[in-house]
Amino acid sequence: MAAISSPSKTRDEVERWAEQFHAMWKQAADSFQRKDTRARAGQYLRGLLGRVERKNGWQLAEYVGESTPYAMQHVLDRADWDADKVRDELRRYAVAHLLTPGEGGVVVVDETGFLKKGDKSAGVQRQYSGTAGRIENCQIGVFLALAGSRGRALVDRELYLPQGWCEDEPRCREAKIPAGTKFATKPQLAQKMLARAWDGGLTPAWVLADEVYGNDSKFRRFLEERSQPFVLAVSSQQRLWIDFRQKRVDAIAKELPPENWVRMSAGEGMKGPRWYDWAAAVFGVPTEGGLRHWMLFRRSVDKPEELAYYLCLAPENATMKDLVEAAGQRWSIERCFEAAKQETGLDEYEVRSWHGWHRHITLSMLALAFLSAVRVEAAEAEAVAPPKKRIRRWCR
Repeated sequence: MAAISSPSKTRDEVERWAEQFHAMWKQAADSFQRKDTRARAGQYLRGLLGRVERKNGWQLAEYVGESTPYAMQHVLDRADWDADKVRDELRRYAVAHLLTPGEGGVVVVDETGFLKKGDKSAGVQRQYSGTAGRIENCQIGVFLALAGSRGRALVDRELYLPQGWCEDEPRCREAKIPAGTKFATKPQLAQKMLARAWDGGLTPAWVLADEVYGNDSKFRRFLEERSQPFVLAVSSQQRLWIDFRQKRVDAIAKELPPENWVRMSAGEGMKGPRWYDWAAAVFGVPTEGGLRHWMLFRRSVDKPEELAYYLCLAPENATMKDLVEAAGQRWSIERCFEAAKQETGLDEYEVRSWHGWHRHITLSMLALAFLSAVRVEAAEAEAVAPPKKRIRRWCR
């Protein structure tokens, strides 16, 4: 449930957040050609932030006082506005409110699934969904999350289009997929989003991702060519050159002497510090940008047979502690997915088209970034402010 619709907030806080909402939404004005479209999209965003049980067209319309869902559906379908411009404003907003001056934060790459019925929604098919943990009829979205010292938010998105869709032009036309859209792997979609982030001025201290991306040598090379430090999970089958021959990383881990393992926390989790045993070593030669390659190993304390492996690219003065702390921040995107699905309706859309998906997802991400920003401010203000009279809500 959105924090800004909580009955425990003071009048001053609510009024301040309402002002912040209007200021944020004003920044997106250039993305809309018509004032009425901008106003409708603002209502849609308010609905995503409000106390709506299921944030679909009908319930959002009812929340904002409409008798039918057509106006809300029009925002996602036929209205003239640029979701990519809103996405760019979202990224700038997140940088301004979730990072401190001079902080780069970390960028996390991951995908999440959206369960669907039928075969008409853009990109839908039976495919593996990490969200469900099995093969399901679903859409897959690839996302970037930005995590900083003041909070975290989703800042970019791309809908994964399976190969079969790309080869079916009539089906693509029906789902309003842009003509000429080519098949792209998930790591390629991640590269596209990271390039946008860099072009937009974002300079993350680390890029983090799981095995889907870490196992892709082209993705790793893409980051290395930009001198972008990273901590990427890889499978046990990943091979490194050791003494002029290739060796699997799981075999390397077995040969590490006991004194190489150090118990360290990967950061705070839901139940306190997340303790693991870690080992690391530098390998290879420095890059042209002066960065060093590392191999990082993680072992479960309770189940020593459970290991994880990370290929890393780090500044010359980086330590194993720096790598461990970076690796521990990958969970932040999972928290973003959880919050967006529970609070801002990320997975509750009822659209089939390509642009409808991107529009809803972008507005949901913007709502999440706003929540993250006001929660940080609320926590900071609560630490110094005396109790005040409480009111019910603001965003209706």
